[in-house]
Amino acid sequence: MLLYHGSTVLVEKPEIRTTKFNKDFYFGFYCTLMREQADRWAIRFGDGIVNIYEYTEDSALKKLVFPKMTEEWLDFIAACRNGTPHDYDIVEGPMADDTIYNYVQGFLDGKYSREMFWSLAKFKNPTHQISFHTEDALKTLKFIKGVRVYEE
Repeated sequence: MLLYHGSTVLVEKPEIRTTKFNKDFYFGFYCTLMREQADRWAIRFGDGIVNIYEYTEDSALKKLVFPKMTEEWLDFIAACRNGTPHDYDIVEGPMADDTIYNYVQGFLDGKYSREMFWSLAKFKNPTHQISFHTEDALKTLKFIKGVRVYEE
Protein backbone atom coordinates (compact mmCIF):
# COMPACT_ATOMS: atom_id res chain seq x y z
CA MET A 1 0.00 0.00 0.00
CA LEU A 2 1.31 3.47 -0.89
CA LEU A 3 1.32 6.23 1.72
CA TYR A 4 2.15 9.91 1.26
CA HIS A 5 3.82 12.45 3.54
CA GLY A 6 3.74 16.12 2.59
CA SER A 7 6.74 18.16 3.72
CA THR A 8 9.02 21.02 2.80
CA VAL A 9 11.92 18.52 2.53
CA LEU A 10 12.75 15.07 1.23
CA VAL A 11 12.20 12.52 4.04
CA GLU A 12 14.01 9.31 3.14
CA LYS A 13 14.30 8.22 6.78
CA PRO A 14 11.11 9.04 8.69
CA GLU A 15 11.43 9.89 12.36
CA ILE A 16 9.18 10.75 15.25
CA ARG A 17 9.62 14.36 16.30
CA THR A 18 8.24 15.90 19.43
CA THR A 19 7.11 19.48 19.10
CA LYS A 20 5.51 22.01 21.38
CA PHE A 21 2.10 21.27 19.85
CA ASN A 22 0.32 17.97 20.40
CA LYS A 23 -1.07 16.36 17.26
CA ASP A 24 -4.35 14.51 16.65
CA PHE A 25 -2.86 11.15 17.56
CA TYR A 26 0.01 12.57 19.68
CA PHE A 27 3.64 12.75 18.54
CA GLY A 28 4.41 10.59 15.53
CA PHE A 29 5.24 10.48 11.83
CA TYR A 30 2.07 11.23 9.85
CA CYS A 31 1.12 9.96 6.40
CA THR A 32 -2.07 9.63 4.36
CA LEU A 33 -3.59 7.40 1.71
CA MET A 34 -4.83 10.54 -0.08
CA ARG A 35 -2.31 12.07 -2.48
CA GLU A 36 -4.29 15.35 -2.74
CA GLN A 37 -4.16 15.75 1.03
CA ALA A 38 -0.39 15.18 1.04
CA ASP A 39 -0.08 17.85 -1.67
CA ARG A 40 -1.90 20.32 0.62
CA TRP A 41 0.39 19.40 3.53
CA ALA A 42 3.47 19.90 1.34
CA ILE A 43 2.57 23.40 0.07
CA ARG A 44 1.27 24.94 3.29
CA PHE A 45 4.51 27.00 3.55
CA GLY A 46 5.27 27.34 -0.17
CA ASP A 47 6.61 24.77 -2.62
CA GLY A 48 7.10 21.34 -1.08
CA ILE A 49 7.72 17.64 -1.54
CA VAL A 50 5.37 14.70 -1.34
CA ASN A 51 7.32 11.74 -0.02
CA ILE A 52 5.99 8.36 -1.15
CA TYR A 53 6.38 5.17 0.90
CA GLU A 54 5.48 1.53 0.55
CA TYR A 55 3.75 0.46 3.77
CA THR A 56 3.85 -3.19 4.80
CA GLU A 57 1.55 -3.99 7.70
CA ASP A 58 3.07 -5.84 10.67
CA SER A 59 0.45 -7.74 12.67
CA ALA A 60 2.77 -7.84 15.70
CA LEU A 61 2.37 -4.07 16.15
CA LYS A 62 -0.36 -2.54 18.29
CA LYS A 63 -2.64 -0.61 15.94
CA LEU A 64 -5.75 1.48 16.55
CA VAL A 65 -8.06 2.25 13.60
CA PHE A 66 -10.94 4.72 13.50
CA PRO A 67 -12.83 4.03 10.22
CA LYS A 68 -14.79 7.28 10.68
CA MET A 69 -15.34 10.12 13.13
CA THR A 70 -16.98 8.64 16.23
CA GLU A 71 -17.34 9.50 19.90
CA GLU A 72 -14.27 7.32 20.60
CA TRP A 73 -12.30 9.17 17.90
CA LEU A 74 -13.27 12.54 19.40
CA ASP A 75 -12.30 11.43 22.92
CA PHE A 76 -8.98 10.01 21.67
CA ILE A 77 -8.08 13.19 19.77
CA ALA A 78 -9.12 15.34 22.72
CA ALA A 79 -6.84 13.34 25.03
CA CYS A 80 -3.91 13.44 22.60
CA ARG A 81 -4.34 17.16 21.93
CA ASN A 82 -4.34 17.70 25.70
CA GLY A 83 -0.96 15.92 25.96
CA THR A 84 -2.03 12.44 27.04
CA PRO A 85 0.25 9.83 25.45
CA HIS A 86 -0.90 6.36 24.33
CA ASP A 87 0.83 3.02 23.81
CA TYR A 88 -0.13 2.30 20.19
CA ASP A 89 2.51 1.77 17.53
CA ILE A 90 0.20 2.98 14.75
CA VAL A 91 -3.04 4.98 14.78
CA GLU A 92 -5.20 5.50 11.71
CA GLY A 93 -8.34 7.49 11.08
CA PRO A 94 -9.89 10.79 10.01
CA MET A 95 -7.89 13.96 10.49
CA ALA A 96 -8.97 16.94 12.54
CA ASP A 97 -7.96 19.50 9.91
CA ASP A 98 -7.80 23.20 10.78
CA THR A 99 -11.56 23.64 10.79
CA ILE A 100 -12.29 20.41 12.65
CA TYR A 101 -9.47 21.23 15.07
CA ASN A 102 -11.20 24.52 15.89
CA TYR A 103 -14.34 22.52 16.68
CA VAL A 104 -12.29 20.08 18.80
CA GLN A 105 -10.71 23.00 20.65
CA GLY A 106 -14.16 24.52 21.22
CA PHE A 107 -15.28 21.17 22.62
CA LEU A 108 -12.18 20.98 24.87
CA ASP A 109 -12.76 24.55 26.09
CA GLY A 110 -16.38 23.79 26.92
CA LYS A 111 -17.68 26.23 24.28
CA TYR A 112 -19.30 23.43 22.24
CA SER A 113 -21.30 20.49 23.48
CA ARG A 114 -20.75 17.09 21.85
CA GLU A 115 -23.97 17.61 19.91
CA MET A 116 -22.79 20.97 18.61
CA PHE A 117 -19.39 19.50 17.66
CA TRP A 118 -21.04 16.76 15.59
CA SER A 119 -23.45 19.13 13.89
CA LEU A 120 -20.52 21.35 12.81
CA ALA A 121 -18.22 18.45 11.82
CA LYS A 122 -20.65 16.45 9.69
CA PHE A 123 -20.26 18.59 6.56
CA LYS A 124 -16.48 18.30 6.26
CA ASN A 125 -14.76 16.51 3.36
CA PRO A 126 -13.25 13.09 4.08
CA THR A 127 -9.67 13.07 5.34
CA HIS A 128 -7.25 10.32 6.30
CA GLN A 129 -4.13 10.03 8.42
CA ILE A 130 -2.01 7.18 9.65
CA SER A 131 0.57 7.96 12.29
CA PHE A 132 3.61 5.95 13.30
CA HIS A 133 4.59 6.27 16.98
CA THR A 134 7.45 3.82 17.55
CA GLU A 135 10.70 2.85 15.83
CA ASP A 136 9.19 -0.58 15.08
CA ALA A 137 6.25 1.14 13.37
CA LEU A 138 8.60 3.25 11.23
CA LYS A 139 10.24 0.03 9.99
CA THR A 140 7.01 -0.76 8.11
CA LEU A 141 7.72 2.17 5.74
CA LYS A 142 10.03 1.92 2.73
CA PHE A 143 10.88 5.20 1.00
CA ILE A 144 10.16 5.11 -2.74
CA LYS A 145 10.64 8.68 -3.93
CA GLY A 146 9.90 12.34 -3.38
CA VAL A 147 7.88 14.43 -5.81
CA ARG A 148 8.10 18.23 -5.86
CA VAL A 149 4.76 20.06 -5.68
CA TYR A 150 4.24 23.76 -6.23
CA GLU A 151 2.13 26.32 -4.45
CA GLU A 152 -0.58 27.62 -6.77
